[in-house]
Amino acid sequence: MALTLAAGWLAPAQAQAQVQGQPGVRTLDFRQAVEVALHQNPDLLAVQAQEAQARSAVAQARGARWPRLSAGVGATRTNDALNAFGLKLAQRGATFNDFGAGQFNPALPGVLSIAPANLNHPAAVNDFSTHLQAELPLYTGGKLRGYLRQARAMLQAAQAGDRAARQAIIGHVLQAYDGVYTARAWRGVAAKALRAAQSQLRMVDNLYSQGVVLSSDLLAARVNLENVQVQQQQSADLEQQAIDGLHVVLGLPLQQPLQLGPPVDVAMPQGTPRDWIDAALVGNPRMQALREQVDAAGGQVEVARAQLYPQVGAMARVETHDPSAGFAAHSYTIGVQLSWDVFDGGVTRQAISQAAAAREALRLKLQAAQQQLAMQIHDAYRKARLAASQIAGRELGVQQAEQAERIVAQRYAHGVGTLLELQGAQAMLDKARADLVLARSQATDQRAALRLALGRLDLGAVQPR
Repeated sequence: MALTLAAGWLAPAQAQAQVQGQPGVRTLDFRQAVEVALHQNPDLLAVQAQEAQARSAVAQARGARWPRLSAGVGATRTNDALNAFGLKLAQRGATFNDFGAGQFNPALPGVLSIAPANLNHPAAVNDFSTHLQAELPLYTGGKLRGYLRQARAMLQAAQAGDRAARQAIIGHVLQAYDGVYTARAWRGVAAKALRAAQSQLRMVDNLYSQGVVLSSDLLAARVNLENVQVQQQQSADLEQQAIDGLHVVLGLPLQQPLQLGPPVDVAMPQGTPRDWIDAALVGNPRMQALREQVDAAGGQVEVARAQLYPQVGAMARVETHDPSAGFAAHSYTIGVQLSWDVFDGGVTRQAISQAAAAREALRLKLQAAQQQLAMQIHDAYRKARLAASQIAGRELGVQQAEQAERIVAQRYAHGVGTLLELQGAQAMLDKARADLVLARSQATDQRAALRLALGRLDLGAVQPR
């Protein structure tokens, strides 16, 4: 399915150009309609944005394992006693005179109590500094591993969501595309009913002119024709409504004229629900997304639990200091640091419990979704099988109703039957034809619903009828 959909992405712009930007009617077959919908559907675009976000999160989690390198340049001027003396030391420029050596005279009484002016009230010091620092996490108690697990799972969930969204779009396009043909079939039924009503009116008018029937029959035939004409207009409106619905699904302006390709049908998958359910629980993209969300929640538990353990990191730093713009004095620092929250009032324990509860909630959600999916597969299979069996029965029903209508029409033409019987037979024929249209539409819908539940609704499953 992924390969089929990927191939469908090669020409979305071409398919769209056949529909948009050019005057006149353009033809869209089902595959092209799906390509247009996939190209500009906002729901799918949102899912793809989530996938891009998840990819960035994975790259971020991987990057956290690498050393972090930072650099800086600074310029400082200060006469603060502590900072001025420290900068002189960093510049390797401190002298005895900075300690007030010039004021020290052992012969003076109380010399040790004299405050050195150079030390306490230094002149302003200029410092131009640069530094390059590298930091590397050595042990994080599993925090980085948990972040990476969480990010990877969310990426897998987003990719599964993308597949689910694509299949859902195919289902929406199929429903709208087939809905147009269903509406046209309804219109065809109405057209046959109109021709029958017109034929009845001509026959009744002819019999009335011969004095065979009463004027009430002629009036009833005219009323029936008016009613059928209203139904004809209603069926035309229904067709236009279905076409408008297809425009909406494809994201095309309503005024864009469309001509559809051939009608399509959905292949019934081989096997039985017992064969499908286990595979669907694994292969259905919605189930895959939920499972990955559970795994991502497990990664969050790891992240929270990592706070119980010490955090160890290494650091290396190289600095230069110069009273002017230069790199005169060099120094380096290398170290390893261990930090450990020995007591935090139970905050970490509660965070672990919170993450574990969130994971359990997702696991139960997955379990419920799996049960619902199994029920959905059984239900769609039963409905698809019932709809398929109804088609054959309703085709026979149309044949029987056509024969009954011909017999009643002949009886009425010979003055044996009544107009009420003839109109009743025609109504039964119209209903039989409408039931057949409905059965065919339901069969397509239920087979598509079954394949969607199985995670197998792709372009290969939809073929021209």
